[in-house]
Amino acid sequence: MSKRVINIAAVPGDGIGPEVIDAGMEVLNAVAKRDGGFVIKSERFDWGSERYLKKGDFMPENGLETLKAFDSILFGSAGDPRVPDHITLWGLRLKICQTLDQYANVRPARLLPGIEGPLKGVTSKELDWVIVRENSEGEYAGVGGRVHQSLAEEVGMDVAVFTRTGVERIQRFALELARSRPRKKLTLVTKSNAQRHGMVFWDSVFEQIKGDYPDVETDKMLVDAMTTRMVLKPETIDTVVATNLHADVLSDLAAALTGSLGIAPTGNLRPEKDAPSMFEPIHGSAFDIMGKGIANPLGTFWSAAMLLEHEGELDAAKRLMKAIERVTGEGKHLPRDLGGTATSREVTDAVLEAIQQSNE
Repeated sequence: MSKRVINIAAVPGDGIGPEVIDAGMEVLNAVAKRDGGFVIKSERFDWGSERYLKKGDFMPENGLETLKAFDSILFGSAGDPRVPDHITLWGLRLKICQTLDQYANVRPARLLPGIEGPLKGVTSKELDWVIVRENSEGEYAGVGGRVHQSLAEEVGMDVAVFTRTGVERIQRFALELARSRPRKKLTLVTKSNAQRHGMVFWDSVFEQIKGDYPDVETDKMLVDAMTTRMVLKPETIDTVVATNLHADVLSDLAAALTGSLGIAPTGNLRPEKDAPSMFEPIHGSAFDIMGKGIANPLGTFWSAAMLLEHEGELDAAKRLMKAIERVTGEGKHLPRDLGGTATSREVTDAVLEAIQQSNE
């Protein structure tokens, strides 16, 4: 009987991206071999700033069409000190996300075993969140411009664009996700006291559709108040939905509260599965540690577990997540950003060993 093949496009990107993506693919292949029900087939694409500096583009003209042939994408990072950040972001990561309409950005935030976050006395019982970020429009729609550059009357403008289709689909996605979690609780985050059009629109759509989910407890917060709540009352939060910009900021705060940005994963989802979804760690390109062998690969491993879950390989995803938790719980092979001294290789080897020793 032939095994299922999961086709993965590996796009390492910039900085430490190649290091963590190589480790991530190694772990994915190991868990596939251990699980036995599927195999991983992958192709590596060296797209990023190095290519841009040599050829003037981050990917070939047919790059997006090439990606559509894959089931999922494992992405490293975008960012290079030699290239302005907005050029790298729009030339690679956002180009992939927006063109493939990966409109649901999902970022779990949880204190893993053995990891102590900056909030004293807070455990995974109090800090176990999922932040859902609208990933296709809003403040990152790319609408705006600059005129009269370098003159006294220069104007720079970015316009946040919210469509009913975009707002309703991400809110329904978040409500469905909240429904699937034990607490069945969702917090809508906006800034509708000051932004009286787009944010009030977000509030209005939510009021219209939340009644379709009577089993989900809902509440609303202004984004500035939400940052305070995340720090002072983490136990009151479960699932959160917010705009592209607001959730981007909140999810980085959430990652810091769980110990380090280096451990945090992301899924850029196309829930309909008519195009590939993309999974990535959120830590960035970290050029200051590139090539030193000390990058934290755990965020990539957790992202790989999300990839497996999205692909329907639930047992394999659980096995990989248990392996990650075993390594953090034992505390012997923690990377530097989590208070340890382990190299990337040592962390990877520890997770590989935990996968092999898994009995589930």
